[in-house]
Amino acid sequence: MPSLTLDQLNAATPQDAITLLDGVYEHSPWIAQRALDTRPFRSLAHLKHALVQALAAATVDEQLGLIRAHPELAGKAMVAKSLTAESTNEQNKAGLTNCTPEEFARIQQLNADYNARFGFPFILAVRGPRGTGLTKAEIIATFERRVHHHPDFERAEALRNIHRIAEIRLNDKFGVANALGELVWDWQEALAVHSDPGYAEQGQLTVTYLTDAHRAAAAQIAQTMREIGFDSVHIDAVGNVVGRYEGQSPDGKTLLTGSHYDTVRNGGKYDGRLGIYVPMACVKALKDQGRRLPFAFEVVGFAEEEGQRYKATFLGSGALIGHFNPTWLDQQDADGITMRAAMAHAGLKPEDIPKIQRDPSKYLGFVEVHIEQGPVLNELDLPLGVVTSINGSVRFVGEVIGMASHAGTTPMDRRRDAACAVAELILFAEQRAARDADSVATVGMLQVPNGSINVVPGNCRFSLDIRAPIDAQRDAVVADVLGALKDICERRGLRYTLEETMRAAAAPSAPAWQQRWERAVESLGLPVFRMPSGAGHDAMKLHEVMPQAMLFVRGLNSGISHNPLESSTSDDMQLAVQALQHLLDNLALEPQP
Repeated sequence: MPSLTLDQLNAATPQDAITLLDGVYEHSPWIAQRALDTRPFRSLAHLKHALVQALAAATVDEQLGLIRAHPELAGKAMVAKSLTAESTNEQNKAGLTNCTPEEFARIQQLNADYNARFGFPFILAVRGPRGTGLTKAEIIATFERRVHHHPDFERAEALRNIHRIAEIRLNDKFGVANALGELVWDWQEALAVHSDPGYAEQGQLTVTYLTDAHRAAAAQIAQTMREIGFDSVHIDAVGNVVGRYEGQSPDGKTLLTGSHYDTVRNGGKYDGRLGIYVPMACVKALKDQGRRLPFAFEVVGFAEEEGQRYKATFLGSGALIGHFNPTWLDQQDADGITMRAAMAHAGLKPEDIPKIQRDPSKYLGFVEVHIEQGPVLNELDLPLGVVTSINGSVRFVGEVIGMASHAGTTPMDRRRDAACAVAELILFAEQRAARDADSVATVGMLQVPNGSINVVPGNCRFSLDIRAPIDAQRDAVVADVLGALKDICERRGLRYTLEETMRAAAAPSAPAWQQRWERAVESLGLPVFRMPSGAGHDAMKLHEVMPQAMLFVRGLNSGISHNPLESSTSDDMQLAVQALQHLLDNLALEPQP
């Protein structure tokens, strides 16, 4: 059958339009009926979001009815061959119609356990983030993980998977091929084959600075850049992969973009790397079209951002602005290998590092695409978010000192309990940060040295991490939390030590560049959602010398990052590519400086 078009859908009568969208949501035409009230749709992304909004506005009973309208995976309906055509196709693509007896028995047990706990069937978009189908092992692993979720969370997760199922079904109806998004997804999968020893054998992704896996990843990125049409590609003196697509004039300025390709230990495939491959897809499209922009486009795969092998966070992007610290060269990794030796092994020359510093006057600015690394976009069912600021942060390590004493013989009103003081501090920090929009406070490390079950804690060590999108807002939280620490210790008869270990300024997005991202997102038919970034990014370093702004892409699995479960869809990656293309095209129409 010929593919459906938006013009057809927009022009159809209400009943015909509902028929055209039949099967998108399992046995639930009311969702399409409510979404169609918002016609005309400007894009397929607009239609998808209208459907999301229609379901979000439904009652809980209506949402549960939709969930219960779905069949169990490899369940009775599949055995009886009574699934809808769409469900049959999806379960077949995932291999669920060809389970071994052991796999079938395991899925049946999980179905029973899940239904008993939640009262509705387990829903999973089995065609997966790429649309080509999850493996049975992935499906079973997801089933086993989600059966332990809180009921409210799992209901929301079921709805998110239903939207993903609907998205893929709509793609099929409209004959959509997300060619560039799928290419970006495939590039990242291919890059993930490189992992450091000790992790690769366990199927874990770890790529730390200048290891063999790191160098192989750099070489692969560089080779892909050459293959798709960059005019020049090289690996610089710190290991950054630099590709340039020249503009119409050699005298024009350059737009800089990129992100990092190193990872945390046992991390995800998309943190950083998405921001390298999305602009690479844009360059491929420009090359295929034979187009040049009025400005050059420079894409950098930053060699190091995470600080995992050496204590040199943002080494790659910092070197571009002249912030490489020569004392780093003498740092040793866990095996006693200095950074200087690692660079020599990689064929890099430290004496050339000053030469890679960029002249900001030759650049228009810096833009970065990044997976969100958080749950906000996922919970809102929005594919893209525009970053307003990268949070400023302050970190401390501290210790409260009291008096260790016998847990049985020391009355409650005579204790000098260091752990209770820190517990009180934690609760205060939680409450104080919650008073401000977008402030966060975290005690991530907590230790009672030489603690015993029958001893009142005499010492308690802790960390403290406070972040906010504006430095003054962050500093106000810090002042209140440190004031509370002083008051708590005085009231309890304790003393404390506190050391500030890190302070990073907030990096507000440049208004003009943030607006360019907003116009790009709006042009896709999506609502503009503005949000701060709680995590640090390479854009923070470039912010020190040139205007910057970021675009976030929704992550799956509650937006988890620094974790193997980190994921996104090729559809969302396609939208990120299109947003960057819009930004480039619109920038090309502006008067060039």
